[in-house]
Amino acid sequence: MTAVALAASLLTLSTPASAATNGFRGVNWADQRDNYVDGWVIPSGLTAADSYATVRTKADGVITGFQQQVGANTVRLPINPQSVNSDWWARYKGAIDSALGHGMKVILSYWEANKDGYVDDPAAWNTMWDRVTGDYGGNGNVYFEPMNEPFGYSLSAWVSLCSTWLSRHANIPRGRVVISGTGYNDNVTGVGAASALSGTLLSLHFYGFWASDTTRAAWTSNLSNRLGSYSSRTIIDEAGSPMTTGLNYSAGHQDGNTFTAYLAATTDLARARQMGIVYWPGLRTGDTYSLTRQSGSGLAVNNASGLAQIRWGWGL
Repeated sequence: MTAVALAASLLTLSTPASAATNGFRGVNWADQRDNYVDGWVIPSGLTAADSYATVRTKADGVITGFQQQVGANTVRLPINPQSVNSDWWARYKGAIDSALGHGMKVILSYWEANKDGYVDDPAAWNTMWDRVTGDYGGNGNVYFEPMNEPFGYSLSAWVSLCSTWLSRHANIPRGRVVISGTGYNDNVTGVGAASALSGTLLSLHFYGFWASDTTRAAWTSNLSNRLGSYSSRTIIDEAGSPMTTGLNYSAGHQDGNTFTAYLAATTDLARARQMGIVYWPGLRTGDTYSLTRQSGSGLAVNNASGLAQIRWGWGL
């Protein structure tokens, strides 16, 4: 390796998380059963019998819908050892490859099966991440979230686990690693302050069913407390609200209802602080929060006013 190439390589490895995350305008593409599944994760619209080519073709329709109907440039997809350490991975990669082929950013997040907030099987988890980072570590549009909602761990234990992950995968630039907030990804102040995790992105989850407030001011305060001084590193990679129940999210209809006030406050704060939002879910069959539904080989929007509010939060 030449001196110039070595310097460029070192610069890439030390690149920190950016000073704003609003480049992530995203949606979650989720399994109809939820992503907490003991088995293969299969996002809505795909089936376990699909070949790589079929997954890729189906994903092309969904991803095009996310781009053209919604305006998204990011998709968050679930992974687990059952899916990656099996023959499903070679086929499931069709969804990831489709998104990348369309110029999308992809966030790959580990979901555990036992629903206890812990990594189910550390050895299998490591094998999974070795394969995933081996396949996609060289693609700058792929981001890695070691675990979704690590609510079983104390802050110190969670920081320790993430530090070990970072050491094992030291070839991945920290600016492409997304560290979940503590609890149900519900607070990033602890992980944000951890020097061992410096340079990484952070992820926060925030939902309207977590409180009963009906004003934007109350929800803004709630969200601000969860962010502390770490907004510039944080992606809200789950936030969602009912989209199939007829709610009007337009200006003038926001205060007075828990969910419309919540979504307005979340998107207003994200826009003001230049934070990315990855909506939950962009597509999930049977979920009242789903922003879209399948329509032919593509997608249709479930709530135009809700979509407009999300796009506002994205800075569009």
